[in-house]
Amino acid sequence: MDLRQQITALATRSRDASRLLAKLDTAAKNKLLLAMADSIEQSAAKITVANAKDLEAGKKSGLSSAMLDRLTLTDKRIADIAKGVREVAGLPDPVGTNISEWTRPNGIRIQKVRVPIGVILIIYESRPNVTVDAAVLCFKTGNAVILRGGSEAIHSNLALAEAMNVPGLPADAITVVPTTDRAAIDELLKLDELINLCIPRGGEGLIRAVAEKSRIPVIKHYKGVCHVYVDRDADFDMAEKIILNAKCQRPGVCNAIETLLVDAPLAKTFLPRIEKALTGRGVAIRRDADWTTEYLDLIIGLRVVNGVGEAIDHITQYGSAHSDAIVTKNKETAERFLREVDSSSVFWNASTRLADGGQYGFGAEIGISTDKLHARGPMGLEDLTSYKYVVTGTGQLRE
Repeated sequence: MDLRQQITALATRSRDASRLLAKLDTAAKNKLLLAMADSIEQSAAKITVANAKDLEAGKKSGLSSAMLDRLTLTDKRIADIAKGVREVAGLPDPVGTNISEWTRPNGIRIQKVRVPIGVILIIYESRPNVTVDAAVLCFKTGNAVILRGGSEAIHSNLALAEAMNVPGLPADAITVVPTTDRAAIDELLKLDELINLCIPRGGEGLIRAVAEKSRIPVIKHYKGVCHVYVDRDADFDMAEKIILNAKCQRPGVCNAIETLLVDAPLAKTFLPRIEKALTGRGVAIRRDADWTTEYLDLIIGLRVVNGVGEAIDHITQYGSAHSDAIVTKNKETAERFLREVDSSSVFWNASTRLADGGQYGFGAEIGISTDKLHARGPMGLEDLTSYKYVVTGTGQLRE
């Protein structure tokens, strides 16, 4: 078979597996998840050998030390991966739950019930732990998953997938695309009759390339140009702590802030204080910034604005609809900000770093969506489901 035929056959098998997965009840899924966790731990030596091949190839190809670190699977990291699988087993299963129900005047009873999406394609880069995270979240929600990781992690990803394919798991429920040929991605993205959803995880370039080529619905997260606006009625101590956390705790992640907006009346009071605090933490401040840049580094754009309206206008024009925060003691000002800033998460007196599935109580997340359909913000298990209407009658007809 040529590549197109191979990829089509792979997706067809996944589609068939999804139909079997949809029949599994919660107890059966949790039992298999616990078996996967055990298998990953028992396969640690084999996984480490596969990972060593990727690390050796990565060093030869000139991967940075940071990339090599993300690629490395130590015994502790493998144990943490297994622990994460057990945690997913302990989460509530959304499949089969009633979103709502009602009875019409003619007596028909209508239930809106959560169901699996079907087949989910995950395209991602670097970290092999994503292979397991994505696979078990999709499995918990009754979805078959096709995983296409970066070529730099191919041996690690295949070894992890092998460990997850435990006895009793429907064949092809969890599939790693076995080739590093980039043309395989193009072929996958054409299969809208077999694959129901695509979730790309990685840099903006990857996500845009996938969105441009895909015939399959894509949940996107282009970038995180996040803001903190410090209002004239802010508590200075609180504002400083929030800004330093949002910028410095982990500057290389999507929910770290890239722009600080300061209300004009604070230019002579709070502004010098926060500039000193930021530079003291090694942050480079850019007053004449490219306001759409996602630095992912200890760099921040700084702009003085005239009130909350101008702050909202700035965020609307330059933001990425990810996560934005206001610091103020003024309830009316805060409520205007929360109402008018159209981002997937908006915060009042809290750090944007809290935009995370774990922090929101979801237990785990598949990523953060800056789309509005069908999921928005941190995506937990519920966002890996669709729904159907179950209608029960006693012989009713349409008049």
